[in-house]
Parts: sequence; structure tokens; C-alpha cells
Amino acid sequence: KLLTEKGAAKKMLRFLLLVNKQGQTRLSQYYSHVPVEERVTTEADIVRKCLARNEELCSFMEYKNYKVVYRKYASLYFIIAIDNSDNELSVLEFIHTAVETFDRYFESVVSVRRVQSIIISWFTLQCELDIMFNVNKAHMILDEMVVNGNIVETNRSRVLAPVAVMDKAATIK
Repeated sequence: KLLTEKGAAKKMLRFLLLVNKQGQTRLSQYYSHVPVEERVTTEADIVRKCLARNEELCSFMEYKNYKVVYRKYASLYFIIAIDNSDNELSVLEFIHTAVETFDRYFESVVSVRRVQSIIISWFTLQCELDIMFNVNKAHMILDEMVVNGNIVETNRSRVLAPVAVMDKAATIK
């Protein structure tokens, strides 16, 4: 466990954003206190820079006292801010794991809904809508994976088990 100078546990993730191609934030999760005014300006700056970057550039950039790691999946950008000393590749791997976890959960939701007998893949047409209409489930999935800025679970089955219990309890009447 990494410690700061004051002996407190060092957080790996500072914040996580899910943003669409138009720059609208669909989900944000902060792991340390940031005043609302600063959140708004930081998010706007980071999103603008990520959207403006050429796809041939790497998925890392420095912003103020953060290192920003991002990856685009379909119509959503997954953006994570970390400390400058943290490993970017491990964060890219975490983003991919989070996307696969969301895909597994929302695929099971989408497979129940058939549109003209075609199952719509979550990361093609429905990803943004699923996040918007199930933001509490998305936060719950992230909360199972990250606690206090530290990645604690990457096993999709273990992450989704409590969400499945909640879904089952919601259907019992």
C-alpha cells in the first residue's frame, strides 16, 4: 500500500468520467474532494483536450497535477485522472475491464429487449442510453471495482454478483 507524506493511503484514481462525442458528461465519479467550480472547469478542459486529440496519439496526457488516461469505446470516452507517478498502462487495462464489465451487465439487460428481432449490442447503439437510464447501476458497478480511489476488484463475476442480487430483489414482489 502506498502512503503519502502524512501517512494516509495514496489514491490511485482521482476521478473517472464517461463522456459522449459531443462532450456531455454521462457519468462522473470523484475519489477525492474537489469543489464544484473546479470540477466544472477541470472536466471542460480535459474533455475538450481529449476530444480534440488525434486518434494516432497515445491515450495519455498531462493536465495540471494529474496524468489523464482515456480510451474511446464506440460513442463514449472513458477518462481517468491519476497521479503523475501512477502507471498509465494499468489504468488502460482497468478501463478495458470496466468496459467489459459494463458490456456483460448491460448486454444481459439489452438481450431482454428485442428490436425487430435483433439484439442491439451495448457498445454500438445503446451504451450511452443504458448509462443515462441506469446511472445508479453504473455507479454500483464502479463502486464494486473501485473503493476510495483504489482498484480493489477486476473479476467481472465478483463485480456483477451484488448487482444481480439487487436486480433479483427488485423483481420480487
